[in-house]
Amino acid sequence: MLITQHQEEVIAATGPEKRRMRASLRLSFARDDASGQTSLVFSYQEPPLRVIRAFRPENGCAMAHLHNVSGGLFGGDDLSLQVKVGQGAEAQLTTTGATRVYRLGPGFSITSQHNEFSVAEDAILEYVPDAIIPFGGSSYYQHTTVRLSPNAGLFWWEILAPGREARNEVFAFEGLEMRSQIATESEIITIDRIKLEPNKRCMASPARMGCYRYFATFFVCKVGLRAEVWLDLESRLRKVAAEMPRLDDTLWGISTLRQHGLIIRCLAKQGCDASSGLFCLWDAAKSSLYGRRALRPRKVY
Repeated sequence: MLITQHQEEVIAATGPEKRRMRASLRLSFARDDASGQTSLVFSYQEPPLRVIRAFRPENGCAMAHLHNVSGGLFGGDDLSLQVKVGQGAEAQLTTTGATRVYRLGPGFSITSQHNEFSVAEDAILEYVPDAIIPFGGSSYYQHTTVRLSPNAGLFWWEILAPGREARNEVFAFEGLEMRSQIATESEIITIDRIKLEPNKRCMASPARMGCYRYFATFFVCKVGLRAEVWLDLESRLRKVAAEMPRLDDTLWGISTLRQHGLIIRCLAKQGCDASSGLFCLWDAAKSSLYGRRALRPRKVY
């Protein structure tokens, strides 16, 4: 859904009572022991959030596409996503396209998204959405919590674009904050916070983005593995990153967490370099941890 400048002005002129949207999407995945297949067994959907169906690409995994039929996030929107992956199940979630965060109108509250993921014992969650694109004048807050049971696995990334580059709208948003926490049943694995305010702090500073425009974070976790396994995987992924093309246009950082996983950071001049690099690292990590390749999500429109 494309919105013109005139349409944006019309939307901004309407009152907040016509703009504010509270909606939630709740999904549960379960594995059938007889067939070994994972299915979407529960779905609660409030417009504009929607999941049409779950596909079965292979290896018993269920893949679902997250839709926002309004075309993006507007000022005053307060959306939530809750996902449960049952014991032994394997679920992959992606979006149908980039998440557009539209600019705020006068008097509108911040746009917010709350995500909550629960991954049961021996289950795997792969949450690999497309980039978040904050439009000029937008203000966005995202809070994500992940709870991992024993032997549960997680592959989760977030990609942040600078804005609508085709309109020379680069780092023109008012503010963007993303908070996340990953924990087991008994302890916190990591807490992460990103806060960007381009109007207050220059994004081109060497202490921030420098010459780069795209920022990505990728968490790889599996509860219960020894520290040596993660150190070995960190070394392997560093080699994969070092062999990627266009190294002058990307920076990669890979480090183990205190336990149960590692974190990957990326700065890139172009979004395609970040997304292709993330897939290569995802593929290498899944092959190492599970002995099988990562499946690039099939997109539907």
